Amino acid sequence: MRSGTDARQGRTVVQQPVLPRGVIVLLGTACMVVVVAGMRGVADLIGPVFLALMLTVTVSPITGWLRRHGAPVWVALTAMIITVNLILIGLGAALAVSVAQLINMMPQYAAQFAELRDSLVQGLGGLGISAAQLQDAVAGADPNTVVNVIESLLGGLAGTLSSTFFLLACLLFMCLDAVSFPERLRATTDERPQVVGAFRSFAQGTRRYLWVSTVFGLIVAVVDTLALWALGVPLPLLWGLLSFITNYIPNIGFVIGLIPPALLGLLQGGPELMLAVIAVYCLVNFVIQSVIQPKIVGNAVGLSATVSFLSLIFWAWVLGGLGALLAIPLTLLAKGLLVDIDPDTRWVNVLLSSDTQPPSEPARSTS
Repeated sequence: MRSGTDARQGRTVVQQPVLPRGVIVLLGTACMVVVVAGMRGVADLIGPVFLALMLTVTVSPITGWLRRHGAPVWVALTAMIITVNLILIGLGAALAVSVAQLINMMPQYAAQFAELRDSLVQGLGGLGISAAQLQDAVAGADPNTVVNVIESLLGGLAGTLSSTFFLLACLLFMCLDAVSFPERLRATTDERPQVVGAFRSFAQGTRRYLWVSTVFGLIVAVVDTLALWALGVPLPLLWGLLSFITNYIPNIGFVIGLIPPALLGLLQGGPELMLAVIAVYCLVNFVIQSVIQPKIVGNAVGLSATVSFLSLIFWAWVLGGLGALLAIPLTLLAKGLLVDIDPDTRWVNVLLSSDTQPPSEPARSTS
């Protein structure tokens, strides 16, 4: 502890000791490790909470629009709750029906799958690889394996949707708060303008990302469904739905959405049909999802492609499949709480985004 003299008032000022910056960084890192470990431990609990938060933030402008046009509070609240529930019910029903159709259809491809497995063993055996080892490696590969893979891809979202009561309860209470939350933010602006700006920045960035991803996802899903239907690949609606869902997964969503229809095309029509499916996906999905969309999303939310990819890996590791789907919104939430909330750390935005311009002040809109 050090002391000094205030020359203007002639009194002694006691200065508190300041920790070295390296110690502060180590303490912050240790705290972050503890927080992340705790989040992994309760991933099944906080995953639906995050999903409910993102849905509420996305549809919250509905209440603002209705209130500005003179609608009562209960009308705005009802409209918001109905919209969110329709999204969940529609997505859950489509997933359930499509996966059920896939499970019922896969046994008829048992013979083709066994033939493909034997051909693979023979081909690799000609390269000097032991046939016995190959047989053991592919012994468990059958059509049910394909079903298990697809179920694991959709498991995070389907598991969250299955927790219907808890998820709906979170949505109900968040929607109740969302009606009056803008007024509470405005009342807090004078006391904590940086906190209010960070919350608004997170909400606006999340809405931009989800709306942009939804529009591109619908385009990709429609084109994929029509192309797969024209090629004769079974269940084109399921694969279009999978393309729509995986469009929310940055960088690698295209690959995840390609594997199941390409494999089914191989079983249905051989290598020619599989290559045709891959060509269509590369032409449509790769160009839209991996070239055009990341640029627009990056400009909309202020995250570079590298940060988006690393956020995908991190949140998928913490929360599983649902973390992969919500990677960008969760990163925006973390950025708002750790970076945007403090003027001394806002310079980090330049490093996180692909823009070389200094970050601007968060918008002070009332939405």
